Amino acid sequence: MVHLRGSTHSCSTTTTRVRRLFVAATALALSAVAFAQYPNKPIKIVVPFTPGGTTDILARAVGGELQKSLGQPVVIENRAGAGGNIGADAVAKAPADGYTLLMGTVGTHGINVTLYPKMPYDAVKDFAPVSLVASVPNVLVAAPSFPANTVKEVIDAAKKEPGKLTFASSGSGTSIHLSAELFKMLSQTQLTHVPYKGSAAALPDLMSGQVNIMFDNAPAVIPQIRGGKLKAMAVTSATRSPALPNVPTVAEAGLPGFEASSWFGVLAPAGTPKDIVDRLSREIAKALAAPEMKERLANQGADAVGSTPEQFSAHIKAEIDKWAKVVKASGAKVD
Repeated sequence: MVHLRGSTHSCSTTTTRVRRLFVAATALALSAVAFAQYPNKPIKIVVPFTPGGTTDILARAVGGELQKSLGQPVVIENRAGAGGNIGADAVAKAPADGYTLLMGTVGTHGINVTLYPKMPYDAVKDFAPVSLVASVPNVLVAAPSFPANTVKEVIDAAKKEPGKLTFASSGSGTSIHLSAELFKMLSQTQLTHVPYKGSAAALPDLMSGQVNIMFDNAPAVIPQIRGGKLKAMAVTSATRSPALPNVPTVAEAGLPGFEASSWFGVLAPAGTPKDIVDRLSREIAKALAAPEMKERLANQGADAVGSTPEQFSAHIKAEIDKWAKVVKASGAKVD
């Protein structure tokens, strides 16, 4: 009897193992089929800001290259609002099939985690990082008619009349907003925040002098700087930008230790098959490594990066920790 029970138990265990193996093999087969057919329809990249800003510029550059290499249309969809949270949340809740991607930023996957008291998504758990795309300095700019021409002169003007100087941003919680908050903290000045729905919406008011200054992403303002519509006073990176070699860093210009660069990268919804994520990562890395793409981005003030999904994942976690300290120390709040 004991032997008989043991045999029954052994048979049951074997049957369970066979079933598990069958389920695993079926899942692998379905994944392989999905990968083999991917992509067989248009891919969408959601830009969580308005058209014309750096996130949009980079998404269109990467999307154009993916369209060539994958053989399917790549559509850009702008879904702005809440410092990028609306567009990012839409991707977090999209089907995990590789057809809906996000051009994420230091805002959506770094700053906002601490800045917003309630986030609609988890920046780590709800996404599958694909690849970093670019690192971009912000530039302190103003209209040519603005009296101050240097960082020191901006600080002196701000201290003379606390709260009178205004700074524009592309939205609360963006690196553009936080660059100014860090500036305020380190310079011990009071500036008034004027948030807009995207960089492109802020620039006309900046150029006309309705708002005084702005820390905007380099690709978004370099055309206006070169065209004489804006003047550049400093860049926020640790070193000078090759695109603006005569413009000092904020640290050089009087605020030692100041650094607040932006970064951008492609993410998919969590659960997207690893084969698809890896393929997208390889295609993006290949596009970013091309000399013409590097030159194109460098000319706009962006440094082409590229990364593995694992490297991007580690980068996101490190950035969340870094910006949590800045947000808490500056006392920045969403408007």
